[in-house]
Amino acid sequence: MLAIARFFIPLQEAVDFRAQLEQVKRVLADATGFISGSIGQNLDDPTLWVLTTSWENVGSYRRALSSTRAKLEAIPVLARAIDEPGAYE
Repeated sequence: MLAIARFFIPLQEAVDFRAQLEQVKRVLADATGFISGSIGQNLDDPTLWVLTTSWENVGSYRRALSSTRAKLEAIPVLARAIDEPGAYE
């Protein structure tokens, strides 16, 4: 399962936001079922960012997001994502 979260972040927040996304990725990486994750800043529009994660299945992804640690450390950052479907088979 592939999860994609895209973000629109003003340029002046870019350095801090990358650090926040790195922390989100670390939190998710500790969850059972996590396979891999990557962060990217768009080359044509540097205000666009992406966090892509791969999971064994949708259940492991959903359990990871419902953990207490994710609710405290990851969800506040992920809540800034562009409102669009992001889970893919």
